[in-house]
Amino acid sequence: MHKTIKVIVVAMLTLFLSVVGCQSLPESSDGTASEGNRIGNKAPDFQLDNLEGQSVSLRDFRGSPVLINFWATWCGYCIYEMPFLEEIKEEWADRGLEILAVDSGESRSRVEAFLETNDISLLVLLDTDKSVTRKYLISGFPTTFFIDKDGIIREIIIGAFPSKGAIERVLTRVFP
Repeated sequence: MHKTIKVIVVAMLTLFLSVVGCQSLPESSDGTASEGNRIGNKAPDFQLDNLEGQSVSLRDFRGSPVLINFWATWCGYCIYEMPFLEEIKEEWADRGLEILAVDSGESRSRVEAFLETNDISLLVLLDTDKSVTRKYLISGFPTTFFIDKDGIIREIIIGAFPSKGAIERVLTRVFP
């Protein structure tokens, strides 16, 4: 019985990987990457306020690699990985990496209190109406997008990073 289940699981996984592995990157009619929330797509632009009330757009960071982390203060996994993101911010700044922490659906005061209590200084953007969260089709927190200097999504990680090293492994693979 267990052997049959293992064979079925391996067969399904092999089929899934062969189908996914054969897909080409989506392109528009002019040969450039089309916009969307999938790997290989141009990351959808957005405009959100930071904690000081200033408007920040994703296109402001074109020319630099960007890590976008969707999170919320009530998310235990988000809280767990925040210190790792903070360390990455400090250590990768000289390589041009920008980190945008997009808080989904919470008030400025709640986010400010969280950041102060946890000594976090990431650039936080407030998606109070969850419009960007919906645009990126976020289904769970945290979700992290790795976007190259040309604005193309190179990796998407759903779930918390277990360590700073885990984030660095993705960064060095995506942004060599």
